[in-house]
Amino acid sequence: MIKTDLPVYLASRSPRRKKLLEQINLNFKVFTVDVDESAMPGEEPAAMVKRLAYEKLQAAKLLINNGIIITADTIVTIDNKILGKPVDKVDARRILKMLSGKIHNVYTGFSVYNSFNGKTITDYENTEVTFIELSEDDIKDYIESGSPMDKAGAYGIQDDFGAVFIKRIDGCYYNVVGLPLSKLYTALKRVL
Repeated sequence: MIKTDLPVYLASRSPRRKKLLEQINLNFKVFTVDVDESAMPGEEPAAMVKRLAYEKLQAAKLLINNGIIITADTIVTIDNKILGKPVDKVDARRILKMLSGKIHNVYTGFSVYNSFNGKTITDYENTEVTFIELSEDDIKDYIESGSPMDKAGAYGIQDDFGAVFIKRIDGCYYNVVGLPLSKLYTALKRVL
């Protein structure tokens, strides 16, 4: 268990990340930061999520200067293409059709910072996910549920219906949800 009297902050809009930190009994407060999440030309996925997590940390440090700060960024890639959050239902359909019956990768980068000792850890996790073949009805019903709209890759492995799309994963399940919990836990212990 993480035991600290220091205040802990999660700089994220993701309700899934919030739930994951609650799952490990971490007492924390949530706030948000805004950074440009565009990829740099030729940037590899792992480098991108680590850079974005670190940039979010730098933005967060301007707002919070007394505790532990956690930031993260998740992307989905297939065939060397980065799939962000869908912009609308048409885009969600396009993304889900692209993932149907194929293997893709989920990358999450995170940064953990302790303002009292200056320690910072930035790391990432990569998980390979295999989708089943999705029918047009599966895609339509899932989009109509509204679930894909705020998620990289237009799906949530933890969703009631989105979970049935997953045939196999190779790697950290929690990474696909939004935070690689074991790596994050180890990083938190190291910055304390």
